[in-house]
Amino acid sequence: MRTLTVALDARSYPIHIGEGLLARTELVAAHLKAPLAAIVCNETVAPLYLAAFSKALRELGVGLTEIVLPDGEEHKNWRTLNHIFDRLLENRCERATTIIALGGGVIGDLAGFAAATYQRGVPFIQIPTTLLAQVDSSVGGKTGINHPLGKNMIGAFWQPLLVLADTATLKTLPDRELRAGLAEVIKYGLIRDLPFLEWLEANIERLLARDNEALTYAIERSCANKAEVVAEDERESGVRALLNLGHTFGHAIEAGLGYGEWLHGEAVAAGTAMAAELSRRLGWLTEADCRRIAALLGRAGLPTAGPALGAERYLELMALDKKVAAGKLRLVLLRRLGEGALSDTAGSAEVCAAIEACCHG
Repeated sequence: MRTLTVALDARSYPIHIGEGLLARTELVAAHLKAPLAAIVCNETVAPLYLAAFSKALRELGVGLTEIVLPDGEEHKNWRTLNHIFDRLLENRCERATTIIALGGGVIGDLAGFAAATYQRGVPFIQIPTTLLAQVDSSVGGKTGINHPLGKNMIGAFWQPLLVLADTATLKTLPDRELRAGLAEVIKYGLIRDLPFLEWLEANIERLLARDNEALTYAIERSCANKAEVVAEDERESGVRALLNLGHTFGHAIEAGLGYGEWLHGEAVAAGTAMAAELSRRLGWLTEADCRRIAALLGRAGLPTAGPALGAERYLELMALDKKVAAGKLRLVLLRRLGEGALSDTAGSAEVCAAIEACCHG
């Protein structure tokens, strides 16, 4: 087991990474404020892991409520969130009840937002079971739900007490979900860790083949990058925004097509290609740099072109992004490979041209 720390003073917490950690329920029990927990899971993950995990916790004397939700991004909404609240209230869950997210990014976001708001805040633990959640969404305290007009526009910052990433859960992950998670892994290399980007170029096939050593290294390196950024800028007032490379374009794809049509990582990959193309048009990246990025995304089995929604529709959806400030759209771009930058210098014509250059159909 490898352990990292998200350094947030009194609210610091560990990230445990390793194979078979889901069976080590003592790691979870050690962080419970009281022997009470509510496990939030979905219909895909529950048949795989919920029964054994719950049984082991009950054997440690933990009283449990199990909440199983429908699977998919299209369910990350008020209705599903309210179902969590219904079950918590029906089971008389208290302020000392720890909400445990057992699943991917959608479950983590929903359970985390429920934890942030139920009785004005209850303890929270993340047990991510997808690559995307293990390397990104489970770390840093971002929680929330989608709105028809914009992704993750309603939510709260609510840090977990623990992140437990069991690499064994990736063995049951569908290939498409594994590839989607690689988009967030590649992001770290592009924005702040050039040696990691070079490692990814040399090892992407090992990751696709689910080599446990390679996956563990990629998860640890990704989490180390994110932990450093979150410790410096917990609420995204500065450097943390760089973690959103490709996301403004990608969120427009998700909202424009309808949540669930493209996986989040797929949309981020296409958005990353758009961000790279815009960076080239601003004179920051070379054509060779863009080809290098597209080649890595392609080798990872990810899209490098977005759907043809029309550049104006992209701009309309992007205008709802959380990084808009004083009415100006700020985008995460690349000054060079390994160095991200937040910029509002690109005009709408340049942004539209970059979008159109990276769309198909």
